[in-house]
Amino acid sequence: MTAKLHAVTGLIELQIGGMTCASCAARIEKKLNRLDGVTATVNYATEKARVEFPPSLSPQDLIATVEKTGYTARVPAPVAAAPVSPSDGEDLRELRLRLWISVVLAVPVIVLSMVPALQFTYWQWLTAMLAAPVVVYGGWPFHKAAWTNLRHGAATMDTLISMGTLAAFAWSMYALFLGGAGEPGMTHPFRLTIERGAGADSLYLEVAAGVTAAILAGRYFEARAKRRAGAALRALLELGAKEVAVLRDGREERIPTDRLAVGDRFVVRPGEKIATDGVVEDGSSAVDASMLTGEPVPVEVGPGDGVAGATVNAGGRLVVRATRVGADTQLAQMAKLVEDAQNGKAAVQRLADRVSGIFVPIVIALAVGTLGFWLGTGGAVGAAFTAAVAVLIIACPCALGLATPTALLVGTGRGAQLGILIKGPEVLESTRRVDTVVLDKTGTVTTGHMSLVEVVGDELALRRAGALEHASEHPIARAIAAAAAERVGALPPVGDFVNVEGLGVSGTVDGMDVLVGRPALLTERGYELPAALAQAVEAAQALGRTPVVVGCDGAVRAVLVVADTVKPTSAEAVRQLRGLGLTPVLLTGDNAAAARAVAGQVGIDEVIADVLPAGKVDVVKRLQAEGKTVAMVGDGVNDAAALAQADLGLAMGTGTDVAIEASDLTLVRGDLRVAADAIRLSRRTLGTIKGNLFWAFAYNIAALPLAAAGLLNPIIAGAAMAFSSVFVVSNSLRLRAFR
Repeated sequence: MTAKLHAVTGLIELQIGGMTCASCAARIEKKLNRLDGVTATVNYATEKARVEFPPSLSPQDLIATVEKTGYTARVPAPVAAAPVSPSDGEDLRELRLRLWISVVLAVPVIVLSMVPALQFTYWQWLTAMLAAPVVVYGGWPFHKAAWTNLRHGAATMDTLISMGTLAAFAWSMYALFLGGAGEPGMTHPFRLTIERGAGADSLYLEVAAGVTAAILAGRYFEARAKRRAGAALRALLELGAKEVAVLRDGREERIPTDRLAVGDRFVVRPGEKIATDGVVEDGSSAVDASMLTGEPVPVEVGPGDGVAGATVNAGGRLVVRATRVGADTQLAQMAKLVEDAQNGKAAVQRLADRVSGIFVPIVIALAVGTLGFWLGTGGAVGAAFTAAVAVLIIACPCALGLATPTALLVGTGRGAQLGILIKGPEVLESTRRVDTVVLDKTGTVTTGHMSLVEVVGDELALRRAGALEHASEHPIARAIAAAAAERVGALPPVGDFVNVEGLGVSGTVDGMDVLVGRPALLTERGYELPAALAQAVEAAQALGRTPVVVGCDGAVRAVLVVADTVKPTSAEAVRQLRGLGLTPVLLTGDNAAAARAVAGQVGIDEVIADVLPAGKVDVVKRLQAEGKTVAMVGDGVNDAAALAQADLGLAMGTGTDVAIEASDLTLVRGDLRVAADAIRLSRRTLGTIKGNLFWAFAYNIAALPLAAAGLLNPIIAGAAMAFSSVFVVSNSLRLRAFR
């Protein structure tokens, strides 16, 4: 216990080489955790170790520990760098070559051994010559790993395979040279089960060659599937532009993107990728951000608007000033979040890892017990030996080790493609339990900025009010000016402009004295509201909207109603959340009337209004005290504490970095429907993990007794073992089709 009391100052990820199964990962994890003050988790699927270590140790000490355990370790390239090392492809090619040679040589061995009609004189010697390279060359990775493990006093899946295939081959050599199997005219029928009377003339060359080829095939398809599982993250990392046209002394100079610095100005032509995060300084265009956010509709940008690296300029020429480069960009941070999530472990995976860690010694003991039982009950040595080999081969715990990490790898990668960032495997468990979802109103359910929603009275008044408000920076003024410009075109000039602080503005437009502002301002200046317009003011206030009154030359001409409008997708999002069994609650600091109006538009029954920013945490705590499991969706700094308090925090990616940091799930685009997608994807990923683990456990529990009882020929056992790993990975790959 004292080891873990040290102050942890370092956190590092190591790329691990040489792991062949989950028990390898468990061994490395155990060795690292034995170091004073170290906390480590090792992920077999991603082949990475995440290690927290104290100041007394260095990364070199950790690497040395891994190497002493019989594996390799190195510090991987930064996440924003090239994601795929050339050696990855070489390893797969080498495995494929080994597999094909083994299959070509093993097939005749199996056919000749299984079909007595094809067994010509001395056929057994031909099969021995064909099987030998399969066992030695094809099985070399297993034998090498088994020997390394033996030197370190450990046993893994490779130990089981190596012991099983070498034992089958050695017995066959004994039968050929010292038993009766080498005699001319010897025949060898194939059976699915083991005969108790099988004697010293029995050959198991088809077992040695067939199991080696089957497990190599499983290892190859598993490796290929693991690469496909990580394809989403690799695709994310490869999105960035490789070169950029930077402006130096008024001239364009093309440089590699990694040489860009904060503050550099660069040019983006139509069809080009934006090199890094920045702010548009010149030009306007539509930017396609679908690869980062999943949003298919391009967004219009102009001077002053922020743009993200790796998005595509779909329209005009832009000049952008770089604000974030390298590992600080949105793309790199997304990739880091996804990679961190993939390297984590769910609680259920920790159980599977513990089982895998003790499984191999148990299986070896079980194989020895099977051999003893068969011999003790009168079975022939050959039959007892065959049953023991079947136990060794059927029981490899590979599928257990792959069950969780492959599903997590695919699920988080697919989420990134859809604009959903899952921070870790623990989040998946939370999504299953959640029954209440608290939605912050401003910026989550609504757009978060004011818009003109209604004009009551003279439409011409909008033109004059827009001209006056154009000179003001107030959000309500900007909403009126933008709506006026959109509806009536060019706005007229303004004279004698005066800003009445907090109340409104006045000036001369089209030769008329115009006053625009709160009803109180116009009443104070002697204007009288006609009954119809007074009713419009009351109706707007009852709905929580802001009425702005326009007076021209002493008479009130119109009421302009301004409000924070509901996002067009929010109502559908609420329906989807209800469909997932969640009860939506609207939370806002606005008055109750405004909150109920918004809630009515989107279909929310429960409203909690007039809540100060600090009170949002108390609301979440109160709901939790009532026995509810709470998800919180928000986007602002004032939502961060509530997001952290909630059982599941979902931050809109359009919000602040503080909110995103405090959340469990980040929704890259500001569409509330993505919250429902995120919960569905998380639940689907969790369901896949549980399905994988059920298969892996059930397979071993069912297969071991059959093998021990002599009901499984070792070659069938080898094929079944290889298939179990491929099945688990293939089942995880179905998450790539999530929509």
